[in-house]
Amino acid sequence: MNNKGISPYVIKRLPRYYRFLGELSNSGIKRISSAELSRRMGLTASQIRQDLNCFGGFGQQGYGYNTDILRDEIGAILGVDRPKKAILIGLGNLGKAITLHLNFEEKGFSLIGLFDSKESLVGNVIRNIPIRSTNTLDDFCRENKPEAAILCIPKTAVPDIADHLIKLGIKGFLNFSHYDLALKYEGIVVENVHFGDNLMTLSYNIKNMDK
Repeated sequence: MNNKGISPYVIKRLPRYYRFLGELSNSGIKRISSAELSRRMGLTASQIRQDLNCFGGFGQQGYGYNTDILRDEIGAILGVDRPKKAILIGLGNLGKAITLHLNFEEKGFSLIGLFDSKESLVGNVIRNIPIRSTNTLDDFCRENKPEAAILCIPKTAVPDIADHLIKLGIKGFLNFSHYDLALKYEGIVVENVHFGDNLMTLSYNIKNMDK
């Protein structure tokens, strides 16, 4: 199925479906209606049906959804069943925390390399992965062919290293800097993560709760 043209808002909801269905399955719930799923997720049943129908629809009238099958189908749509190789650059506090606590394998990625420009960090091992010097990126990428890079580096360092990584075959970025890569690189997939923006959105919503 050609998924081009599907609303990005639908795509953004798919990981949430995947997560909720996993929790349901782990709780022993093997079948659920769109109405019950909508109640648990805070969406309308119509919205859920519309979202899933973008990919062919997976329910049976009078039965609902098999939670395991639907989760597997959504996982396949998201590509989590075929892990992509990823590298992480920048092993400061944020980079270390992401390396230690994010379950890459369950999210569709295999973390294969850690890099930092600080020689004092090179040689340290996190999650059985040695930290390498960024000077070794060329040889590593040519040999291992990672598709994604997670950037936990200062904004000023992003343009040069992003240019270099794209030339080395990187197709997508999870970008924790405040440099908006999506504005510069067409044809490259970028997910920008702005904790400050999230906090300000939270501030706005709290401020306007009672209005």
